[in-house]
Amino acid sequence: MLRGASVVYHLAGQDGVRPGPGAQFDRYVRDNVIATQRLLEALKETPVDRLIFAGSSSVYGDAEMFPTKESALPRPMSADGVTKLAAEHLTLLYTKNFGLPAVSVRYFTVFGPRQRPDMALARFMQALVDRQAIEVFGDGEQTREFTYVSDAVEGTIKAANADVIGQVFNLGGGSRVTINGVLATLEDISGIEVRRQMLPAVPGEPRHTGASINLARERLSREPRVSLREGLTKQWRWFQATRARSGASD
Repeated sequence: MLRGASVVYHLAGQDGVRPGPGAQFDRYVRDNVIATQRLLEALKETPVDRLIFAGSSSVYGDAEMFPTKESALPRPMSADGVTKLAAEHLTLLYTKNFGLPAVSVRYFTVFGPRQRPDMALARFMQALVDRQAIEVFGDGEQTREFTYVSDAVEGTIKAANADVIGQVFNLGGGSRVTINGVLATLEDISGIEVRRQMLPAVPGEPRHTGASINLARERLSREPRVSLREGLTKQWRWFQATRARSGASD
């Protein structure tokens, strides 16, 4: 499957920051760590120009400083964060020991058209059109760094072409905002009043995330182009168009 490839983008994995290290932990180990190690072994025998490993901001956990630099001490608080960090270290190991030309990128809350339906913004939009209350865990004042999908793609491709083997980059969107702020923007874009169902905060979910993107600016010449409001507008229009094609109605 790898024969003839010049660049490999390793984007697969078991995602989701909420499940703790309980009954599902073996799935995270299998999909994030073991699967990555098997790919790395295969790449030892199939030379490529570059491997891009898709990491996650979840490796930072409840970071002590914002915006968070790549050099910050990882403090993962979830099975996703623990296993993504392990896979990232494995990738670095193969770079140092076997010369595998790999780069890791850490995504921060990627959103936009075609987002998985289980992701927060997709669920928010579905609840809006269904006139259902949106579940808000905690007080809604937790912040997230949102990254529009085209900005994430551009940064990933630039990491494949720059002279940055063995390095790790934050790919953030420059749009750190509270969940309440996101809901207010969605309400304005959609023209539908937001109703909230306030629920307890989820263990393992960081209070805040925020990316320092200076390293990506310097080494990848990468700058986020799409603001949160513009990105939410594009995702909302795509969501509405998809509903129209499927025959759904309000």
